[in-house]
Amino acid sequence: MGRYLLIWELDQTRMPLDLKERGNGFNMLTNMVREDMKAGKTKDWGVFVGEYAGYSITEDTEVELMSRLQRYAPYVHFKVHPIGSLAQVDEMIKTMTT
Repeated sequence: MGRYLLIWELDQTRMPLDLKERGNGFNMLTNMVREDMKAGKTKDWGVFVGEYAGYSITEDTEVELMSRLQRYAPYVHFKVHPIGSLAQVDEMIKTMTT
């Protein structure tokens, strides 16, 4: 299982102009985030203040992550960055110095 930094951005072309409808859409998406957090997959999540974008820290296998992110399509686009832990960096340094 890997750990990933996800940079997400809402597709503004799919957002309703009506404020109440837009709020209902945001509510649906944040409820999905809460489900992912409750399942232990999403470890941290946040929005960049004043933007239609944010970040998430998640743990999953590649296939599970790809499948889970499809739930948010086509309203959210993701950039996925695998994260190496300090322990993994220590292992890398060990291979370099021995």
